[in-house]
Amino acid sequence: MNEICSFSSLGDGHIPSRRTFLAQSMVAAGLLSFTSVQPLAAPLSRLVTNVTGMYSVEVADIKIPETSAQVSELIRTWPGQVAIGGGRYSMGGQIALYAGLHVDMRKMNKLVWLRPTEYCVRVQAGMRWRDLQDHLDSVGLAVKTMQSYSNFTVGGSVSVNCHGRYVGHGPIANTVRSLQLVLADGSVVEANRTERPDLFRSVIGGYGAIAVITEVELEVTNNVRIERTVEEVSLENYVQYFKENVLTDKRAVLHNADLLPPEFDRPVAVTWRQTSESTALTETDKLVPRDQSYGLERNVIWAVTELPGGQLLRKKVIQPILQNKPAVKWLNREASLDVRELEPLTRTMSTYVLQEYFIPEEQAIRFVREMAQVLQKRAVVALNISIRHSPKDPLSLVPWAKQDVFSFVLYYKQRTWQRAREEVGRWTRELVDLALAHNGRYYLPYQLHATTQQFNRAYPEVEQLRQLKAIVDPKAKFFNELWRKYL
Repeated sequence: MNEICSFSSLGDGHIPSRRTFLAQSMVAAGLLSFTSVQPLAAPLSRLVTNVTGMYSVEVADIKIPETSAQVSELIRTWPGQVAIGGGRYSMGGQIALYAGLHVDMRKMNKLVWLRPTEYCVRVQAGMRWRDLQDHLDSVGLAVKTMQSYSNFTVGGSVSVNCHGRYVGHGPIANTVRSLQLVLADGSVVEANRTERPDLFRSVIGGYGAIAVITEVELEVTNNVRIERTVEEVSLENYVQYFKENVLTDKRAVLHNADLLPPEFDRPVAVTWRQTSESTALTETDKLVPRDQSYGLERNVIWAVTELPGGQLLRKKVIQPILQNKPAVKWLNREASLDVRELEPLTRTMSTYVLQEYFIPEEQAIRFVREMAQVLQKRAVVALNISIRHSPKDPLSLVPWAKQDVFSFVLYYKQRTWQRAREEVGRWTRELVDLALAHNGRYYLPYQLHATTQQFNRAYPEVEQLRQLKAIVDPKAKFFNELWRKYL
């Protein structure tokens, strides 16, 4: 991308406009607060984009460090505010700030060390899961907790406190052993459960509000053979089915259930269970090959969202064909899926987007029934609602699982023009209210449609984050569009 400057431009001949330079100089001198830079900055030319193609953010500069020392120098010398980004899959400005500095972490992608006998690995935060899987697979190991797709960066995953389909694991917080952080004054520190635990808890799921994550130390596990079973269950019985047949099954490794439009009333439960080494593999590759085209998958998604009867075509024909075939593969093969298989042919007129809601177990079924009514009433072009489960998160400062929850991941298609975005905002706020009414929460990496009041109700713990930030980052060095709106 031509607009991205490399780290070497930190001290090069790049000259900011007179108004930008004046604003930054006044900030450095203490004559303006950091948040005053925006209205004084001249028109900017560098854009930080995200996977949806919407809500791009104009920034003052983009830097691409390769070491923690370079990150430290950037933080110490940049006169204004800083936002940190990885794979750019967050959808509402969580990785950028208008007129601020964007630190692109994707070149910080090296393996620090791997200790197979200790089931532990340490990587730079910009490494993608797919690259880590190359290292782990070579010694028979696998990631313990990550998203369903392997394109995300490790540091970004920690910053959003991601989760996946792993049975009983909960968020990634449970597998993080230690973090190397760069603080607002440029100091490089180590944080874990016993050393700087306040920083450790606040950075996991902190969306860049407190520090830059530069290295991540993770627990890993064995790469095992897994076999898929597919069962359709009634919605009313799903919670009981999951607890009795999946959660207590020590062989269960991955699980999710898909609710298909338009009724969203018959969960298709997909469970991957560990199987013996003697079970024949149906897919022999240990990892998903890189750089595949996924033309067929993209055309299928277009067909089910655009053609008359597309939803029924998927439910009655495509889904059974895909899920009823026998499947035995390595865990790494299933965990190395490429998100490009979900990409549209073009994002000019429409784009595919996610939302997610976390609901206590006892209220999950009532919530999803009412959620389906909102989607039907608003004519949302939903591809599916995927159900996952997570135990309570006792570690992160701002958790999305205050108790054991089912998560409902809505995957849908929306048009890109302004009126369509506004309509999505209206029904999204309805779903947020619905989640709150069921003592649930919503996930923060997506479009910023929730009101400030809804955010504060969903995450009252953010007050503790504000208090800690006032101590470790009193000048609000670290900021982004998410925190501009809510923090």
